Amino acid sequence: MTLPFGERSKSSSQLIYEQIRQKILDFEFYPGSRVTESELAQQFEVSRTPVRAALQRLETEGLISVLPKQGCFIRAVDIDLVSQYYDVRITLEAAAVELACDHMSAEVLEGLAELWDPKRVEQGIDLEALQAEEEAFHMTIALESGNTILAAYLRDINDHIRIIRRLGFPDLQSVLDTCVEHSTIISLIQQGNKTSAKQYMSKHIKKSQALAKSVTAYQLQKSLRK
Repeated sequence: MTLPFGERSKSSSQLIYEQIRQKILDFEFYPGSRVTESELAQQFEVSRTPVRAALQRLETEGLISVLPKQGCFIRAVDIDLVSQYYDVRITLEAAAVELACDHMSAEVLEGLAELWDPKRVEQGIDLEALQAEEEAFHMTIALESGNTILAAYLRDINDHIRIIRRLGFPDLQSVLDTCVEHSTIISLIQQGNKTSAKQYMSKHIKKSQALAKSVTAYQLQKSLRK
């Protein structure tokens, strides 16, 4: 597979990273399967150096696991286990948003309100950037809660569900819904409405949990049929 002609401005490792990452998210590389530097280098018609750099980056993002003397493995997906992580996430984020009502600065809230204005969807959104921003939104609330331990636990949860979480935008309506929901959460924090903020945050994450589960199951079934 020769790298796209129009992508020459990007580094070889960046291109390899993007293509491997997309294959993982599309389940073209099946969860739990083993990949090797040499096989990938042959597939993409490059040396092993950019492949190695790409795999290191993917490991940092939690999309692959590197086991000593065994090789690189696409992160396995256990839907039931992921659901349990989401259950813990709901508890953590409900606590975080309650604390944020007392501790979150007006400046940070205004920045998030602007970022998650639903009107942005009408102007066009970089979906890749939005996926990263979605996780950052929740981490910002946790960090602004004033409880560093809570934020550290949530970051660990995120590391375990990131591959599933990024399947949560299957269409434009899902993107718009997320913008509206985030905007509502911000408004409730600004009002200091702890009860409603907790309830709405829990509802928001439960919806993401159900969507991630259904999309993941569909992707797994589709990949098995290939």
